[in-house]
Amino acid sequence: MPFENPLALIALLSVIPLIIIYMLRPRPKVLAIPSLMFVLKLERERKRVYASLTKIVQDPLFLIQLLILILLSIGAAGYYYTSQEPLSGEHTVLVLDTSASMQVDSRFADAVKIADGYVSKKNSIILASDTPLLALDGGDASSAKGIFSKVQPGAGTADLSAAITTGMRLLSKEGGGRIIVISDFTNSKGDDPVSSKNLAESYGISVNFVKVGKPADNIGIINGWIQSTDGKYGYTGVIKNYKDQAEKVKIETGTGTSGNSTSFSLNVPAGGTNQFTLENLGPGITTVQLNVKDSLSVDNKAYISIPDTSEQRILYVTDDGKLPSRTALSLLPNSNISVVKAVPSSLDNYTLVVLAQKETPIASGSVETIENYVRNGGNAVFIASGALAPEKTEVGLIKILPVKPTGIENETNGNDLGVKEVQQSSITTDIRSDEISVHTYLNATERTGSTTLVALENGVPLLSYWQVGKGTVFYMGLDDELGDDAWNNFHNLPEYPVFWIKLVEWLGGTGDISEYNLNTGTLTSLSKTEEIKTPSKTFTSNHILFDESGIYEISGKKIAVNLYNDKESNTTVDASDVIQRAVAEDKSTLVRADTYTVKNDITDYLIGVMFLLILAEIIIVRRRGEL
Repeated sequence: MPFENPLALIALLSVIPLIIIYMLRPRPKVLAIPSLMFVLKLERERKRVYASLTKIVQDPLFLIQLLILILLSIGAAGYYYTSQEPLSGEHTVLVLDTSASMQVDSRFADAVKIADGYVSKKNSIILASDTPLLALDGGDASSAKGIFSKVQPGAGTADLSAAITTGMRLLSKEGGGRIIVISDFTNSKGDDPVSSKNLAESYGISVNFVKVGKPADNIGIINGWIQSTDGKYGYTGVIKNYKDQAEKVKIETGTGTSGNSTSFSLNVPAGGTNQFTLENLGPGITTVQLNVKDSLSVDNKAYISIPDTSEQRILYVTDDGKLPSRTALSLLPNSNISVVKAVPSSLDNYTLVVLAQKETPIASGSVETIENYVRNGGNAVFIASGALAPEKTEVGLIKILPVKPTGIENETNGNDLGVKEVQQSSITTDIRSDEISVHTYLNATERTGSTTLVALENGVPLLSYWQVGKGTVFYMGLDDELGDDAWNNFHNLPEYPVFWIKLVEWLGGTGDISEYNLNTGTLTSLSKTEEIKTPSKTFTSNHILFDESGIYEISGKKIAVNLYNDKESNTTVDASDVIQRAVAEDKSTLVRADTYTVKNDITDYLIGVMFLLILAEIIIVRRRGEL
């Protein structure tokens, strides 16, 4: 029965009271009459009842009210009728592959042209890359065509399975639809897209795979890495030849900030690889360009970013001249350390200030100097000690720390506390936390907006930082005092000097070389919302997916991003097997239907008819003079 709620038809019983109301008459009086007259009167009454019924049926008000009750009951029951509509009226989810391999020849242009032919009245567009991107959610045909005119393929790897799953979630809200996946199907990360297709179809969602492109020749840089030896950097690159004959590849390089360029040739066998090495790379961006003619250009160029390791000018403030942290800092290459007992009136000449007071608190007059220095872009490191206890520390100084000190605690039961890594960072990469034991520490709580890298097993932060203005304040809760008064054993471990080297590099904007050279598809979260400049656009965000090959600029850092993906560079793959599996495992052989069944709700029409009936009733009553 074509009703959404058939039980609502019980409301049709309301017509019975309506009929009764119209048939009600005044109650008859009891009179003494001869029997013959009584029989004759019964006959007259019978004819009168029939006459009344006839009169009721002929009364337009009765007919109008009866029809209104019937229409109300049908509307409440949710009557609908089905019809076959053109497929263009269905919600269509278009999944476009925007991976690097779609840059081959005219693959992406062909994909957009095919997608345009599937546009319907309601469309959603999902761009399949390392992470699916919903570019359009339930838009009309003109909106879909607007997206097609702007979108371009990236340099990542498509996760077709995740894109199909995203489309399933969109269509599940509407009870069905169809998903069109347009791709070269040469490479896909994540789950098998055919399995995801079958899963979607088990829920009544039609999924069609449309293949674009054909095999093509290619030569590309499929890998590259940087080595550091005695403070100097070298690069090794790997070139692969996907052609069926050997090639002599000409390689051109532009090196560092000096702009020096060189060129050389490398023989690469058919279907094989060969390596080349660049030595003594200077700071800045170095480019490697293959001078070849092939079907994919994104892997013909590699970028290398070497951070500028300019001299670090470090101010070390302490009332104890024999501390491990001072010794470690003095060993830093390309650095100049100045040791003083009190904070000078100006800190502008220093790239880093380390405050390692043990007994003498920082003077109140120096607090404002430190804060202004940090807010204007300077970096400060506070080493925990008795001088930072809340009863000795200025309130203004406590406010700029990433933690709030509450007092010094001692483990009196003889069991030292262990430490744990809370968040991974290049600073803590080589720290063996299981070998650090702490028996005295500055109890503190983490402030909102700060980041804790290492904490005690009881949750007290040990290594924390946050942004203050344009600069950074770093808190080191592992005091480095020597002798019987030592709080922990961290300064006795061999990785202690390495920790300080990494910390100074990180605060100075250099950091580990791997942070400046990434592969496409890398997703990174930032400590705060910043302006991000990609090879094609500029925007602000607190996270970024590196899905283009080229140079990114974030917080003054230049990050080189390369494809380095053998499977994406392999343009010789036909991928017909994916389509064959999709067809073989398909429950239905339907490729593209012409029509689909639609439920047509008539509630709006019923409301319109009832409005006209109510208007007619008012007119009739008014003409009778009853209104």
